Amino acid sequence: MKCFIPALLFALLLGGCATAPPLKPTGAAQPPPLVPNATSPRSVPSSLAEGIDAYISQPRFAHAQWGIDVLSLDSGNTLYRHDADALFLPASNAKLYTSALALQTLGAGARFSTTLYATAAPRADGTLAGDLILYGGGDPSLGNPDASPDWADRFAEALAGRGVRHIRGNLIADDTYFAGPLFGDGWEALDLQTDYGAQAGALGARNNVVRVKVTREGTRCCGVVIDPDHSGMRVVNLTGSMAPLSLYRPPGSGVLYATGSLRANQPSGTYALSAPDGALFAADLLRDALTQRGIALDGSVRALHWPETDAALANNPTEIASIASPPLSQLLVHMLKHSDNRYAQMLLQQVGVTTARTRVCADRAEPPQTSAEWGSCAMRAFLGRIGIDRGEAMFNEGSGLSREDLVTPAATVKLLAWIARQPFANVLRDALPVAGIDGTLEYRMRGSAATDNVQAKTGTLTHVYTLSGFVTDAAGARLAFSLLLNRYQRPTDDFGRNIQPSPQSDLDAIATMLAEHGAN
Repeated sequence: MKCFIPALLFALLLGGCATAPPLKPTGAAQPPPLVPNATSPRSVPSSLAEGIDAYISQPRFAHAQWGIDVLSLDSGNTLYRHDADALFLPASNAKLYTSALALQTLGAGARFSTTLYATAAPRADGTLAGDLILYGGGDPSLGNPDASPDWADRFAEALAGRGVRHIRGNLIADDTYFAGPLFGDGWEALDLQTDYGAQAGALGARNNVVRVKVTREGTRCCGVVIDPDHSGMRVVNLTGSMAPLSLYRPPGSGVLYATGSLRANQPSGTYALSAPDGALFAADLLRDALTQRGIALDGSVRALHWPETDAALANNPTEIASIASPPLSQLLVHMLKHSDNRYAQMLLQQVGVTTARTRVCADRAEPPQTSAEWGSCAMRAFLGRIGIDRGEAMFNEGSGLSREDLVTPAATVKLLAWIARQPFANVLRDALPVAGIDGTLEYRMRGSAATDNVQAKTGTLTHVYTLSGFVTDAAGARLAFSLLLNRYQRPTDDFGRNIQPSPQSDLDAIATMLAEHGAN
């Protein structure tokens, strides 16, 4: 998920993105609104269409664009449509498409490996007279708590188990398994320093995220420390002014500028930023593990990125050890429940690697040049096979972070209906956030008919709010739905602070109507 703060220079608003509480009315009690409202009681509509029509007709949506499609999976009947054939920015609803494509192309059991090689065999005296190559095979989960948090220690132990005590060469971090840039097409430059815009190359660790801790030092603000130390990021501490604290890393730079100060009542804060070079970050973590095992490294640590190639890997190096990811089915649980952009872009590129081996991209005169382009070619072919026309869904990357992606609500419902008929339907459905239970829906729709019922993918960009997935209505009918709200400026108070209702509660109100449908 993405949180957006407009600013002259990009800054992280250090204190989160909390929504201001609703303003309390003054004076005499006001009559209830004539139309449904996400934060106030509403009369039960005589029909689903009447209820949704009244909701989206509220004056605050006058300049916004709603797109809605609701289908009964049991009868095949459409229950509601509003601009369902218009194109919208899907935000992270794009991950539904990437998930389905990956399951169809790679299979739920697919795993992706990270391998440690040596360009020379270890000697009996404990010396390795060559380089180490840490080769990324596109595992997005490497180093994450739910996958392989001890990966670097395991590689160091594998070397020690072969008697290695001294490496006379370099440590090379190779992420050339994916061809192409380290970020998705259409990702904005200032997104790239954030945790949700972390690099999506074939090699990285800990989701390529570092922690920045800012603390008061007596009466002075502030001390700035990066964890881990070897992150490839250097701090220029310019804090001390009365301005709000800001952390800014220019695109492509490893320098983090800290300015302003913590709030007066805030003793410290920890903030997540992307590592400047994910492959180098992973290699530095491995170097630290080698040092802790008493293994000396004479040479340097360097990263190898596309379009570079490493001749050493082509010369049959010695494999030291390999670590496989969890199966794709488990990777999707993390990706969908937490709306992880890096996972999604890496899975699109995994599809691209597989598709590139066929050398077939039927709708292009020239073959694609990058893994993501091959993945996009596979996506177009996949959508055509399941009955979604080219004009209904367009993707240049896999996460929805790009503002170049466009879909219609009707296309998304077609996709959901297709998913419901596949052998892997439960794999994908069980990976979705559940209303009031987990993921990005953990705190939404609690205490309603939607609780532990709606399974759906959320999506948020500036002025873009989306929710698409499955729900069972009060009559027991299984529904697929897509709710897309674009070009919406949410209401604010006189000081520019967001006020209720939030756009998320607007989506939730309609999803709850679907859960309540058929009760009469």
